[in-house]
Amino acid sequence: MTGSTVPALTIGVISDTHGLLRPEAIKALAGVNHILHAGDVGDPGILDELRSIAPLTAIRGNVDVSGPCAALPATATVEMGGCLIYLVHSVYDLFIDPREAGVAMVVSGHSHRAGVERRNGVMYLNPGSAGPRRFDLPLTLAKVRVAKGEAHARIVTLLAAR
Repeated sequence: MTGSTVPALTIGVISDTHGLLRPEAIKALAGVNHILHAGDVGDPGILDELRSIAPLTAIRGNVDVSGPCAALPATATVEMGGCLIYLVHSVYDLFIDPREAGVAMVVSGHSHRAGVERRNGVMYLNPGSAGPRRFDLPLTLAKVRVAKGEAHARIVTLLAAR
């Protein structure tokens, strides 16, 4: 399968909901083809809500140590639109060489700091935190457009009152 024969996809990427799925996040994710949750879910009901929007791939984070969210995998690898994507909650727990593994994008959370950067041909995406506000960081998630085997990410700021 080549990148040119795969239809374009929009992937919603969210992390660190910590038991709160904001209406602004639900609205921002409307219409995506797939959702990735990079951990610290906090409430399994959030996974059900996200699945009602689009198919979901979710991993656990450091707050998901008990209850149903503890059964989520620590990492996940998914192929979407010709791109191999690796999810890990904290980028510091990345124990593979993404480039050697053929990974196009590493998705992580944990820091609550949104960012997109490319290193050695691999995109590193942290969607930031869409849950309770922490520190003075903005509330964010990300959208990734995958077309012709190429991924392009943008951070979406959620306009929330608190």
